[in-house]
Amino acid sequence: MSNDTPEGELTLRTLAMPRDVNVNGDIFGGWVLSQMDIAAGIVAGARAKGRVATVAVDAMKFIRPVKVGDVLCIYVKIARIGRTSMALEIEAWVLRDRHGQREKVTEAVFTFVAIDDAGRPRVVPEG
Repeated sequence: MSNDTPEGELTLRTLAMPRDVNVNGDIFGGWVLSQMDIAAGIVAGARAKGRVATVAVDAMKFIRPVKVGDVLCIYVKIARIGRTSMALEIEAWVLRDRHGQREKVTEAVFTFVAIDDAGRPRVVPEG
């Protein structure tokens, strides 16, 4: 994962709002994590052609704080596809004050499993 240029597909953009801050005035890490999970779920569900579930978040690294007014941009890249699961590399970048400098703020690897209507693992279809 690069620190200069986002890697992967821009999947989600949202604005960090005052309701999402912690006592220090920074955006909650859990809010950022949930936005990353939403973006990863969009890509994983499209690739799996159906339901998916998050089963692991690895190598979560908070690099810089997110501030109110920052535009959070989530980039997703499929790193590995197994029989029933896939690993996605997720990068969160911000545009400071809605249009300013772009900075990488968070990265992680999310693992999803494809599931059927009963919630049981199913094979990820070919391509």
